[in-house]
Amino acid sequence: METANTKTEGNKEKVRDKTAKEIDLSDPSYYINRELSWLKFNSRVLEEALDTRHPLLERVKFLSITASNLDEFFMVRVSGLNRQILSGIQEKSIDGMTPGEQMYEIRKILIDFYKKQSKCWQEDLMPKLEEAGIEIRSYASLRNSQKKILRRLFEQEIFPVLTPLAFDPAHPFPHISNLSLNLAVVVENRRKEERFARIKVPYTLPRFMQVPEGDITEEEEKLIAPVKRTLTFVLIEEVVISNLDMLFPGLKIISAYPFCITRDADIDIEADEAGDLLTVIEETLELRYFGRTIRLEVEDTMQERIKEIIVNNLGIDSHQVYTVKGILRMADLMQLTRIERPDIKDRMFVPGTPVLFASQENIFQIIRKNNILLYHPYESFTPVIDFIRQAAKDPDVVAIKQTLYRTGNNRPLFDAFLEARGEGKQVAVLLELKARFDEENNISWARALEDEGVHVVYGVMGMKVHAKLCLVVRREADGLIRYVHMSTGNYNMVTSRIYADIGYFTCDPVIGSDVSDLFNALTGYSAKNNYRSLLVAPEKMRMEIMARIEREIERHKTHKDGYLAFKMNSLVDRRIIASLYRASQAGVKVDLQVRGICCLRPGIKGVSENISVTSVVGRFLEHSRIYYFRNGGEDEVFIGSADMMPRNLDRRIEVLFPVTDKPLKKIVLEEILTLHIRDNMQSRRLLPDGDYVRLTPKKGEEQVDSQVSLINNYGTWLQ
Repeated sequence: METANTKTEGNKEKVRDKTAKEIDLSDPSYYINRELSWLKFNSRVLEEALDTRHPLLERVKFLSITASNLDEFFMVRVSGLNRQILSGIQEKSIDGMTPGEQMYEIRKILIDFYKKQSKCWQEDLMPKLEEAGIEIRSYASLRNSQKKILRRLFEQEIFPVLTPLAFDPAHPFPHISNLSLNLAVVVENRRKEERFARIKVPYTLPRFMQVPEGDITEEEEKLIAPVKRTLTFVLIEEVVISNLDMLFPGLKIISAYPFCITRDADIDIEADEAGDLLTVIEETLELRYFGRTIRLEVEDTMQERIKEIIVNNLGIDSHQVYTVKGILRMADLMQLTRIERPDIKDRMFVPGTPVLFASQENIFQIIRKNNILLYHPYESFTPVIDFIRQAAKDPDVVAIKQTLYRTGNNRPLFDAFLEARGEGKQVAVLLELKARFDEENNISWARALEDEGVHVVYGVMGMKVHAKLCLVVRREADGLIRYVHMSTGNYNMVTSRIYADIGYFTCDPVIGSDVSDLFNALTGYSAKNNYRSLLVAPEKMRMEIMARIEREIERHKTHKDGYLAFKMNSLVDRRIIASLYRASQAGVKVDLQVRGICCLRPGIKGVSENISVTSVVGRFLEHSRIYYFRNGGEDEVFIGSADMMPRNLDRRIEVLFPVTDKPLKKIVLEEILTLHIRDNMQSRRLLPDGDYVRLTPKKGEEQVDSQVSLINNYGTWLQ
């Protein structure tokens, strides 16, 4: 019987052998599995946690990110595969694997990944944190005086919120909420009968509880005072376990083990049947708490019989159980990164602000004279907020239209919309309620804005609005002028400091007219799908990108100067990949920088030997999308919100916009795109078999760390 493993190896053999015969670009062996490619990406994040070049708490941050990434992967991607298996669906992936084969490969990879995660924490980061004065101690190792203080804290702050739930013939197995940390407790009564109970560990208190010094004499205080004190932490579940006698008086505590489950959280919103999309999403979100269990994580110390009780009552299979050596819920390590220790964090810098914005001139006068490009976080996000704030105050502004995807806690924008509405301006906010895992936050925004009279549109039936656009209409001496801000990233102050995104201001009348038409299509019933300057999904973006690739192929046949360079988060779409393969076969050189998922196999003779794929994972999340076509020297550059994935091209409203003026185009090509492609410090190269190899500068070669170079070029380091 052919297993998923032998099938994968067979595909690799096809890749190596298929050179002479006619090439069929639909052959699954030319494509990398989407899910396995994502796991490679998360492994690259784990490599950053292991990289000693990063400051210690930044390494802890990367380790935390690997865990939170994995949580979402299970809630969305693994749950989708599980649903296909349960439904009997055998639809094959881009590389020809069935859902069952993909699940087999995912588990095989993750067994090893969990071991590496635990080893990174227990054998590398935790000892180094202790050396740096941040101890993660076991409860048993604390002094008696410290235990007494923690017991009082438990009694006052933790005990009142705990609810032991018994499990026996009179009590059904309790509901376990998604991603919650739980304790499986076994107690014994006076008749020597064992009973099972579950306790949910409260998330209202920190996972890592700071341990007090305890009783210290005056002499000890004198010795300690001149020295930097060590911060000592203990896990909250250990505090609970060590004080279970308060919860079960008169019973003997036999054992207690932490565990955590992950549920299917990829909710389907039947918008077509919704009379009120807001209400439907609110009601549907409740289903996340009751989704099918996808994963059970337990510590390796848990007794097999206790594990079996949990597994049987959750109704899951053994392959859905992951045993962890060390702590569960590593995503909570992010708490430690908030410790004020600048000596073991990334060096801080002040983002630059373009000279144009340093003047006291009205922002609309500035944009009227110049198109402006901003690269965050190297340049400040403040001009974007100021643009909307000034629009709210300016008496000549008559309308503001805005798309919002992931809003965050963005009070400045909220206040600007309210002020504009109070000034009698037309304010329309298209707020995407279906932004995954941000639905509740966006619903709160929507209700608050509506309460103040702001016109809120909840998205488009059957689509997610992922485009990042702001349109300001201003009455001036020569008529109504449209001012536009477009971006690769969200209008979110927090993520603007950690995501690398490009923003663009313009009052170009063609772009302004296109954006105005697009807003009309989003808020009304316009059927317009042709735009003069913008590439818009779902109608035309794939076709326009493929047409430009074909144009490059035709140009290269005659002039031999074809070149394409794309930078994106993910490359999954089979038709786009096939177009890039055809470009390579024609001799066109193709440089791709794909941060995350890449289903294209580079370097295959006769198929993709002219394609290079790299990935940069570093201090900032590479989030920009840039698409460059040399076009015989008539360079075309598009920037925007869209990755080359079926979901972006077919099921989302996306926008790519052109950068037309030569100075800004030069900045995008030389200071951003080419710089990232040249990176040989933080970059990995994708090999034909789907593995990645880290690049290192050759002897005598310039060291290029793209993110550090950009801070040097745009920002100012703080000492």
